[in-house]
Amino acid sequence: MRVSDVMSRGVISVGADTPLRKAAIMMLQYGLTGLPVLERGKLVGMITEGDLLRRVETNTERERTRWSQSSANCGQLAGEYTREHGRSVGEVMTRQVATVDENAPLAEAANLMQTHRVKRLPVVNCAGMVGIISRVDLLHAYVAAPAKDAAAPMSDAAIQEQLMAELACRPWVPHRSFRAEVSNGMVDLFGVIWDERQRTALRVAAENVPGVKEVRDHLKLFDPSTLL
Repeated sequence: MRVSDVMSRGVISVGADTPLRKAAIMMLQYGLTGLPVLERGKLVGMITEGDLLRRVETNTERERTRWSQSSANCGQLAGEYTREHGRSVGEVMTRQVATVDENAPLAEAANLMQTHRVKRLPVVNCAGMVGIISRVDLLHAYVAAPAKDAAAPMSDAAIQEQLMAELACRPWVPHRSFRAEVSNGMVDLFGVIWDERQRTALRVAAENVPGVKEVRDHLKLFDPSTLL
């Protein structure tokens, strides 16, 4: 799936000169956590609930000790003051905004959201901004995706082959100490693991193979004391 398949179009936006309170009211009115900021159709920033976290009106502005004030540069302190006291969107908004191309795969959008720790990304093409993709859109994509259980069941040999192919390129698999046996759709996991998270991941990998009826765990956690 591509970003354009799940993004929201007809996005509500504000201008840099929009009063901050009006933008906050719009976010509440439309149930949004952020709004793109446009000037002459060009994306210049985003105003989000995070930008309104510390405000003088709610007595949530950052308190700095004399030491912390002396250790911060004047530009940093001035920027904090503007964000806490600014009255227009342009004074408070985030200017460095991550964007994603409308033809990018969903994985790219997910990576950008995770890397930049944001809940939404403006979607762009050569003409400018064309939409917004949010975490909710990715949730809709997940629900709409066909369930793996809907695939036709496979033979024991095919299950074994697909499971081992899935695990072959995974660096977290204890390849030297692990084996899986399949009988009548039942998968038995044997071997030694170094971390309990490996147990969960191996079970998940087996559960996702079509035709698997049950996964039985015989894995043993390595005990460092045995080396003493």
